[in-house]
Amino acid sequence: MSIASTILRARDAHGGHNLAFGLIAVALAAAVFYVDTFTDIEGAIAVLYVVTMMLAAQAITRIGLLVIAATCAVLTLLSYAMTHADDADLQSTIRMIVALAALFVTTMLLLKTETSRLTLHSINSALKESEARYRSIFDRTRIALWERDYSKVRSYLMDLRAQGITDIKAHARANPAVVDHCVDLISFVAANEAAREMLGPESPAVGILRRPTIPRHEKFLDVLQAIMDGETVFEDKVQIQSDNGEGKLVLLSISFPEDPSAFNRVVVSMVDITQREMALKALAEAQAELTMASRAATVGAMSASLAHELNQPLGAIVVNSQTLLRWLDRDPPDLAAVRRSAERMIRDSLRASEIIQNTRSLLSPSSNKLEDVSLDRLADETMALMEHELQRSGITVFIDHQKPHIPPVSAVKIELQQVLINLITNAIQAMDEAGSAERIIRIAMERPDIEHVCISVRDSGPGITEDAKDKLFAPFFTTKATGIGMGLSICRSTLEARGGTLDGTNHPEGGAIFEMRLLIKPEVEHA
Repeated sequence: MSIASTILRARDAHGGHNLAFGLIAVALAAAVFYVDTFTDIEGAIAVLYVVTMMLAAQAITRIGLLVIAATCAVLTLLSYAMTHADDADLQSTIRMIVALAALFVTTMLLLKTETSRLTLHSINSALKESEARYRSIFDRTRIALWERDYSKVRSYLMDLRAQGITDIKAHARANPAVVDHCVDLISFVAANEAAREMLGPESPAVGILRRPTIPRHEKFLDVLQAIMDGETVFEDKVQIQSDNGEGKLVLLSISFPEDPSAFNRVVVSMVDITQREMALKALAEAQAELTMASRAATVGAMSASLAHELNQPLGAIVVNSQTLLRWLDRDPPDLAAVRRSAERMIRDSLRASEIIQNTRSLLSPSSNKLEDVSLDRLADETMALMEHELQRSGITVFIDHQKPHIPPVSAVKIELQQVLINLITNAIQAMDEAGSAERIIRIAMERPDIEHVCISVRDSGPGITEDAKDKLFAPFFTTKATGIGMGLSICRSTLEARGGTLDGTNHPEGGAIFEMRLLIKPEVEHA
């Protein structure tokens, strides 16, 4: 950095004039020194160095001011020494002191002024940079932005408020011309490129606000109400119209300044959400269709469940009816056997009724009442219900009653019974289709931990194929020629709804084994 740049200010728009002030200051300092030293004029001529300082201050820096002040002080002292070294008197000494004091005070004031000037220059530079950044963001952002002058409409609304009017909508209904008058009071200041792209190149007409670019009647009144109430932000979805007449749905956001004098430049932003709203509408319609499809699937699943579950008791009723007729055809009729067949028909009819009632209750889960179910008794009752199928297929059932005491579980009895019947029926059908020589079903119960009990159903059939293992519980998957593939899926869903599980695999000694894992108190699990 050179000495000149340290002393002299950087050139600006008025650099030529500043240099002229500097040259005049140098000439004046030389003239003052000459008059003060080489003429007989008596007086405080050195005080005129103050003028030199003031002229030089227009062209030099703070350091330059200090250098000039020191130079003027040296010249004052030098002139005093040259003219009064031999005959110094009080008056000349006082004049010298006054001149030095004037130089000192003037230097301090000029230094303060220079500090203020530098501070102001820094502030102005910061403001210009800030304005440039704001303008760059305003112009280049992809959000449509406007600057609008709301000062006149705010003054109008404040006047109405002073008259006791606080509800602009009610006032507009009584005076329809108010809306148009308020629109005319709002003027356009600026708009960015995104605003022109959204509404067209003619939308930001200078000095006016086109009516299609403002919110529709009710929304515009909401904006006016927000101004009247002193709110700082207004945001809502509004309908506007572009230059080509196309209607658009936009998210309008207006930030109102707290300073009333700043209402001459209010920033208004708009985000086009037309496509988003159309997508949301399409999504809502798709969800409605999906809900209808889900309901249809539920109805189908319930129908399949009913068909699957009712097949066994209805088949048993048919068989018992045929048996009853044969006992009646005897001579004489075997009334005791007839009675037993009729009792079995009643039992199976009641069971079919319970299945229907339980399926209906799926639509109202609160109607499913939990009760304490003894698993031993449940197994015995299930075997009695399936006595005919077991005898027809020549299958022997072993129930393991030798385990330690199994506590009753809190469950819906008909649900557990239907799951158990389904597993036993699957085992019977698997052994029938495979033509198994050994036809045995083993039912075992145990308590693996303090919270659960397990019921396992194992058969002596061919087991589960590798292809079927991963899809065993998938809806509509079946390995039977006449199956519908809903039984195991419904069984697993039924148990999982009560906090239980159902798994199936092959037993190491042969055949398939299915395990029902049940919570003893499911309400504790879900409390």
